[in-house]
Amino acid sequence: MAVTLGEFVRWLEELIPPALQEQYDNSGLQVGDPESAVDSVLLTLDVTPDVIREAVSLGCSLVVSHHPLIFTPLKRLAYSSDIERSVAAAIRNNIAVYSAHTSFDNIQHGVSHILAEKLGLEGISVMVPLRGKLSKLVTYVPEAHAGRVRDALFAAGAGHIGNYDRCSFNVHGEGTYRAGEGANPFAGSNGEDHTEAEVRIEAVMPSHLAGACVRALLEAHPYEEVAYDIIALENDYHGAGAGAIGTLPAPLTGSELLARLKLLTGVPAIRYSGDPSRTLTRVAVCGGSGAAFIPAAVRAGAEAFITGDIKYHAFAEAPHSMLVADAGHYESEKFSLEILYDLIHKKFPNFALRFSGIKTNPINYYQ
Repeated sequence: MAVTLGEFVRWLEELIPPALQEQYDNSGLQVGDPESAVDSVLLTLDVTPDVIREAVSLGCSLVVSHHPLIFTPLKRLAYSSDIERSVAAAIRNNIAVYSAHTSFDNIQHGVSHILAEKLGLEGISVMVPLRGKLSKLVTYVPEAHAGRVRDALFAAGAGHIGNYDRCSFNVHGEGTYRAGEGANPFAGSNGEDHTEAEVRIEAVMPSHLAGACVRALLEAHPYEEVAYDIIALENDYHGAGAGAIGTLPAPLTGSELLARLKLLTGVPAIRYSGDPSRTLTRVAVCGGSGAAFIPAAVRAGAEAFITGDIKYHAFAEAPHSMLVADAGHYESEKFSLEILYDLIHKKFPNFALRFSGIKTNPINYYQ
């Protein structure tokens, strides 16, 4: 079943919203005509000229990567770097490229979550929730229509708080209005004051869903002119953020955890700091480069923190009571492609869907 690239992107971005990416990032469609057809996908962490050649040889019309092909603005397309050569080859061969980077890192069941699952953690939650990503929608509805409007808002994505959904606050009161010339009032007569028994409905929503929620409100609301407010919130958004934290089903020593991590990632050696003889139960992870979140892991009560790209001073400044392990950038993110595979296969079961066989990790180990 072929769909257009634009349709595929819109579907994927409902699950991995670009609005959740960090300000410095460039997640999203990198190369491609939204009107072109897509029926085959190649999954990779990185886009290189070899990956584009692989896509061509396999007949894949779309490459979906974690790391953006274009991270900083291109000033020329002169084939002078792997990035320029990859972009040129993709355009020349009609290969589209889509990258889900920190947007994928920040969704609740994204890059860090699957690493935590692979380590066997339970009760997994976001370690550092995003802030400034929530809004409250407030509206006023005739009492008989309040249920319909609430249902529409919930279906559009409002009303989620933690493990609860369909959450709202409702206050009964009176609304007044006078319909002017040319109006078509829900109740009352033109030119006359009218009082209507109404319900004030409040519901929290992710800010990036505000447009969808307002459209749902306007469609479900019986009034010709709908009064509503959107209020920005500073609350933590526990449905998205950096890293993941959970609990081991049975305590492990630091050495046992490091051994499990080494076997899982396949790296020949793992750099770490802290006492490996200590017993651990609470473990935090952050796929990619997450050393900046060591203090957050401490505040979250983690006894061990696993990430990649840890520098000397980050190891030195970490609390001695915490086991800090560097599992590698590539190695701590590679399992995320399994999430993409499962999502795409479930939605488009007839797509030709493949993992790239190209080794894109630039780091090697001499043993």
